[in-house]
Amino acid sequence: MNLEKLLPPVWFLLSIILMISLHLWLPVKELFFSPITYLGIIAVAIGIIIVLFCVYLFRQNNTTIKPFQESSYLVTEGLFNYSRNPIYLGMVIILMGVWIYLGSLTPVFIIPIFTWLIQEIFIKAEELMLEEKFGESYQEYKATVRRWI
Repeated sequence: MNLEKLLPPVWFLLSIILMISLHLWLPVKELFFSPITYLGIIAVAIGIIIVLFCVYLFRQNNTTIKPFQESSYLVTEGLFNYSRNPIYLGMVIILMGVWIYLGSLTPVFIIPIFTWLIQEIFIKAEELMLEEKFGESYQEYKATVRRWI
């Protein structure tokens, strides 16, 4: 199976499903209890806002948001001033919120796996494409803005 065919939102939803499954069937240890678990809802909301704002920036600049498609514009404004991948960062924040809300230990193991998969399958390829398309301007951007945060 070609892993690139499963786009980031699919990996993201699979991660949430796995986290919930681990919580229900293999919780191991409860780390967070109510009302602290409700902080997870705040993290989920922040992550959603980050993702939606970034989608808005892509649409505003008439460039693709889909991995492996050629970008017509290098988005460097807004949250892209602080992270080269704020959409993926928003997804990770949402996953962290889900973990906190669930409150048990085992779901947390999905977060680094998701992060690693996204970086290896998508981010590295996207960076190569952006480097080829935008050359020195992307190199300068890459030198001043971190991959994640």
